[in-house]
Amino acid sequence: MQITRITDLSTAGLADYSRLTDVALRRVLEPAGGLYIAESPKVIARALNAGHRPRSLLIQEQWMPDAERLLVDWPDVPVYVGEASVLEQLTGYNLHRGALAAMHRPALEPVEALLTDARRIVILEDIVDHTNVGAIFRSVAGLGADAVLITPRCADPLYRRSVRVSMGTVLQVPWTRLPEWSVATPLLHAAGFHLAALALSDAAVSLDVFAEAPPERLAIILGAEGDGLSQHALAASDTVVTIPMLHGVDSLNVASASAVALYALRSAHSFVTSANPMNDAKKLG
Repeated sequence: MQITRITDLSTAGLADYSRLTDVALRRVLEPAGGLYIAESPKVIARALNAGHRPRSLLIQEQWMPDAERLLVDWPDVPVYVGEASVLEQLTGYNLHRGALAAMHRPALEPVEALLTDARRIVILEDIVDHTNVGAIFRSVAGLGADAVLITPRCADPLYRRSVRVSMGTVLQVPWTRLPEWSVATPLLHAAGFHLAALALSDAAVSLDVFAEAPPERLAIILGAEGDGLSQHALAASDTVVTIPMLHGVDSLNVASASAVALYALRSAHSFVTSANPMNDAKKLG
């Protein structure tokens, strides 16, 4: 490994971890793709297993064995090593998970490529909370959907908090960005998907009823906290589905709602097992 022990915080290569925000990493350093930050050896391993290319690694001394294991196929990647107090000065927070990696952001797949073999997909409309985005990806990976599609104004799944909350599953689950609804709706319908909006409506079908005989190809549409789904999303939907609630509670947090819906629909889902990156999850633990 190419190891550099940090003695000067202005060392070339450290800017990825200090002076640039997630947005700057995405847009400035490499306009063709940008970078994102993977945090913890487990998440870094998932990124590498997904075929993502590392730019550098930042670790504490005691994590050197993990770095050697992670970079066995990447001997030319720089590894920056420092004491915990030095790394905290650099990053602005306690690096208690021991390791960060600056990763090259992969190019997004065309929507059509993700729809080809999918049977269950989740669409996130304008969800701007990175914690919710990460939690939804974890539900998708654990409870069974083949891909996530996000609208143009949805938060970035590769933002550091989203990656961390998802436990790295945003690096396993296939995802890409949708165009605006005027283009996305006919594209999804042409691929044979029934669009089910999870929302409150007097005309909504109860989730337990809908789950008795769900469509073969189903897209579950989830909206932001507060405002919920837009009128464009509701107009695009074939069915509005609601989760039956008790005690005057009318809705759940969107991440919780995603888990409930995916669990209710799991038994009818014919999982796609060939060439699916999520099949490697068990190998990573």
